[in-house]
Amino acid sequence: MSQDLVIGLDCSTSASKAIIWDGQGKLIAEGRCGLPLLRPNASWHEQPADAWWQSTCEALRQAVAQVNPERLAAICIAHQRETFVTVDQQGYPLRNAILWMDERSRPYLNRLAERYGAENFRDITGKPLSGNLVVGKIAWLQEHEPYVMKAACKFMDVQGYLVRHLTGNSYTGWGSADPMGLFDMRTNQWSEELLAGIHLSPDHFAEAFPPGTILGAVTAEAAKACLLPEGIPVVAGLGDGQSAGLGTNITRPGECYLSLGTSVVSGSFSAEYLTDWAFRTMYGGIPHTYIFETVLLGGAYTVQWFLDNFAEIDQRTGGQNMAMEDAVEAAARKVPAGAQGLLLVPYWNSALNPYWDAAASGAIIGWRGIHQRQHLYRAILEGIAFEQRLHTHGVEQALGRSIDRYVAVGGGARSDLWCQIIADIIGKPVYRAHSHEASALGAGILAAAAIGIHPSIRTAAQAMVHIDPVTFTPDLEKHRLYSQLYEEVYVHLFPALQTYMARLTEITAGDEQTHP
Repeated sequence: MSQDLVIGLDCSTSASKAIIWDGQGKLIAEGRCGLPLLRPNASWHEQPADAWWQSTCEALRQAVAQVNPERLAAICIAHQRETFVTVDQQGYPLRNAILWMDERSRPYLNRLAERYGAENFRDITGKPLSGNLVVGKIAWLQEHEPYVMKAACKFMDVQGYLVRHLTGNSYTGWGSADPMGLFDMRTNQWSEELLAGIHLSPDHFAEAFPPGTILGAVTAEAAKACLLPEGIPVVAGLGDGQSAGLGTNITRPGECYLSLGTSVVSGSFSAEYLTDWAFRTMYGGIPHTYIFETVLLGGAYTVQWFLDNFAEIDQRTGGQNMAMEDAVEAAARKVPAGAQGLLLVPYWNSALNPYWDAAASGAIIGWRGIHQRQHLYRAILEGIAFEQRLHTHGVEQALGRSIDRYVAVGGGARSDLWCQIIADIIGKPVYRAHSHEASALGAGILAAAAIGIHPSIRTAAQAMVHIDPVTFTPDLEKHRLYSQLYEEVYVHLFPALQTYMARLTEITAGDEQTHP
């Protein structure tokens, strides 16, 4: 029997998803297991790293049970980025993992910028210094948990941690190392200069390899835990954002993926290394290519915040039960473009590009007595789309070329309303990937190319990615209205409020940055 199936594993913030793909990108089987999210402090976000492995094992068992294991050829991992865990010499976690969305590093960023030089840091790592990167959180550990730092053998990204469990090797991929913000993207090595600034060395991190490299084979112990065949290759993957780019076949200039997940992440392809304040430079799925990425941390996170706090509405419509989100969206469809004067700046989790302001917070303006929950919901979707227009403009200016279309993925891409609002506000067509699991598909593409199902990563992407025929084209009348709101109000709003919002955060923060 031929080995014609691959596994794309996506260990995200909320769950581990194991998806088995064939060589044409058809989903054959899947498994899923949720992950806990811990909030020991208002601005902290943690997970027990052991849960990554336990959830991965359960998801793999569910998926593998649906196929003949002898058909499985390789496994590759995509994962939540910037999240890391400190482990001892045996690989056991010394504390909970600190997640990408954790904000405890905010007080250290100015000090680190002075130490490294802001532009120097950006040119080395491809990324402006920001609170989601690992370096500030390690500085926090050094001050608040020196006992952890003393015992720490390695600082592991999610892929590195899972690869060690699967193969016994402390290896990871370039596209998992670079989001941590301590990797020199010019030399493809951990930056000794940056590590020396926090009293660490490259030995404290997993050895990194190009995407698509075989990192080892599944051990007998791991095979038993996951129901995998012993000895199948484990292939170097990417962070979930870059993997989504590969899983939407963003392998040429002019196209951009748009991941409407917990964060809203977009990325355009480049064969050249370039840094700019308008975006983060990440490794692409094809070795020695790059993704110019924009990130809004408060994406579907903000939508979920709304649903958790404001959407306890009657779910009965026409005698039928509807999901809460579907009911709110149906009501929001009837709200005119512009949400009848309600405008939202979606910085619910601080701001990365273009402001790089860890103290940024969101704003809602224009409240009047006519506004109801559906107006706020629509304003959230529009605010995220306005922000994406701001991001797109910055990337296009830096690159000197236009982005012609978007390919949307992630849970938010299921919303016709959200996709149409994005097309109307940005003025560019929005397509939808046929598979909503683009990160897992990107991992499957790397696995398929690594073991020869396809001759290269690019040809694997071309064969395995399929685009939904439905296209969301801009409504020209709505685009004119939105453009006036964007140009005359939105782009000026946060800069006008920035100083006051930062001061508000300082006054009300209290002792949230200290250990509870």
